[in-house]
Amino acid sequence: MEKLKIGVIFGGMSTENEVSCVSANSVIKNLDRSKYDIYPIYISKIGEWFKVTNIIENKKILIDNIVEVLKSLDVVFPVLHGLYGEDGTIQGFLKLLKIPYVGCGVLASSIGMDKVYTKIVFEKAGINQTKHIYLRKKNDNYIYVDEKFNEKVLELHDITKIIIEKLKFPMFIKPSNSGSSVGISKANNLEELQKAIIEASKYDKKILIEEGIIGREVECAVLGNENVISSCIGEVKSADEFYSYDAKYNNQESKTIIPAEISESKSKEIQELAIKAFKAIDGKGLSRVDFFIEKDTEKVYINEINTLPGFTNISMYPKLFEQIGIPYSLLLDKLIELASV
Repeated sequence: MEKLKIGVIFGGMSTENEVSCVSANSVIKNLDRSKYDIYPIYISKIGEWFKVTNIIENKKILIDNIVEVLKSLDVVFPVLHGLYGEDGTIQGFLKLLKIPYVGCGVLASSIGMDKVYTKIVFEKAGINQTKHIYLRKKNDNYIYVDEKFNEKVLELHDITKIIIEKLKFPMFIKPSNSGSSVGISKANNLEELQKAIIEASKYDKKILIEEGIIGREVECAVLGNENVISSCIGEVKSADEFYSYDAKYNNQESKTIIPAEISESKSKEIQELAIKAFKAIDGKGLSRVDFFIEKDTEKVYINEINTLPGFTNISMYPKLFEQIGIPYSLLLDKLIELASV
């Protein structure tokens, strides 16, 4: 049987370039070489495309005609996190070239990447989520966008007054388009809130402010196109105040518990919500859906959906499916089978 030519694209022009490289190394290591010829392709932080001739020694050659290279492949596996990789950009490019690729399509990718618009879809789907406020940065001021999308241009101190009237501390301030918790801050008072808004605006003009939930952070992985299955539930135990970029990748005290120590009924509720959220954004292939379980009420709140979750050796997505009997290599086989144009 002839082997499939699989292009693994990684790196990218985002703050998650390095994480993407680690994920791609794991993917390439676990792809079955009896089934696939593997073609690693690296995108630099400035948007140059390279054919990787030796991934261990990081040897690569600049590609003159990327369209020609991509069209020679049977399936592309974009292992790209963040902007230009997880937001529908690469998906649209591959779709235009009629090349099958792993993962969500253009619409689901763009919605899943933009936290503000994900909230709108989840609200329409009736999925419970925390209170939130949407802002946009405009020069030295900010635009407050209300529930009906009416806009008001305000200075920072005026906009924080509105936020404090509507939301309780602690609050989480996030760039709307970012991943791996890049640019996210926790605020416990007015001064921290102002600093956090300024920090988030460095990464995106659109900013989301959420009311914090005291409780447990859990995650569920999903797999499929029409017949979607879910994994077991995993719990995140952050070594920091919240699961920041540093807590995820640098702090060895952060840990995950798989399966999470929650009731069967709560697990089933989260699994059903994960599939519902995935279908609500028109997901295909894979996603990881993150939730909170509120401490006092046991109420489940959706946090966000990740349409291209991490694939490092410590990433939750492959570990959750491994727990229910789908090892890493088989998971990659299934994702390649699900690839569509």
